[in-house]
Amino acid sequence: MAGLDTYYEYLKRQHYLATHMELTDVNVNNVLNEIRPYIEADGGYLEFVSVDYLEEGPVVFVKLLGACESCAMSSMTLKQGIETHLQNKWPEIKQVIQV
Repeated sequence: MAGLDTYYEYLKRQHYLATHMELTDVNVNNVLNEIRPYIEADGGYLEFVSVDYLEEGPVVFVKLLGACESCAMSSMTLKQGIETHLQNKWPEIKQVIQV
């Protein structure tokens, strides 16, 4: 029976690895590539800065440039667009901060 438990744990781990991306700078930047065309269509630009692990958990830092710098809707884009998209991939992300 112990062998089955070990095999089950192995399968669970393999499933997790196959369905979840690790929270790394490269993976976050790749996921941001999915939404960059929408931001660029309005004359803006999204630059990835870093993922930092603060006391409350992982935080992603980005820069909104171009038309986004002076846009009144940039805080909406940041929170309801970028942050929501990243948290769908990695629920452990606490927030996305513009620098």
